[in-house]
Amino acid sequence: MYDTVFFDLDGTLVDSSEGITKSVEYALGKYGIRPVSRDELKVFIGPPLVDSFMRFYGFDEPKAVEACRFYRERYKVKGVYENRVYDGIKELLALLKERGKTVVLATSKPEIFANIVLDDMGLRRYFDLVAGADLDDADKEGGNYRSKKEDVIAYAVVSLGIADKKTVLMVGDRKHDIIGAKLNGIDSVGVLFGFGSREEFEEAGADYIAETPADIAEIVLG
Repeated sequence: MYDTVFFDLDGTLVDSSEGITKSVEYALGKYGIRPVSRDELKVFIGPPLVDSFMRFYGFDEPKAVEACRFYRERYKVKGVYENRVYDGIKELLALLKERGKTVVLATSKPEIFANIVLDDMGLRRYFDLVAGADLDDADKEGGNYRSKKEDVIAYAVVSLGIADKKTVLMVGDRKHDIIGAKLNGIDSVGVLFGFGSREEFEEAGADYIAETPADIAEIVLG
């Protein structure tokens, strides 16, 4: 049914909760903020960081941008390496490549960090394209700026020269993946082994919901 599969990274391919939450905790510490527990910071996994600092801690945009810089002070040294590949993911990716599918990473994580994670986790060989967010707004004026999931998906579609979007499936663990897919006219599947919930996916309008990586294979291969 699908020739091309887009995968989110955090919460879909890897459990990145340790690296992300510890780095958010580090950034908040710069403002004297001490979260009750690191678990409450898992809401930062998936959405763009600037949006999360504004939404969950009431930062205005300049302060949220500054908080992202603090976050990356720790993340680029330690957090980017604090990941675990979910059980069954390598087998899923290998199967899709064996069946001739085009496999793409579409993440709102900055592309430079996404590449490091793929290399460190031994996942690089499965991907035909890595599409991530820009690290900052340096390209904003040039019209190439990517930050939200819909921007990343659109970039990947254009980069691959995809004419029929009905042959593309987006796989992710948060509503942003589902919404980003819908805005680009492609189908989506929400995975329950990440950080999203069935209710979140149903509300966002996911075409499918998968409990395991094996379920994703069934959806893609029909």
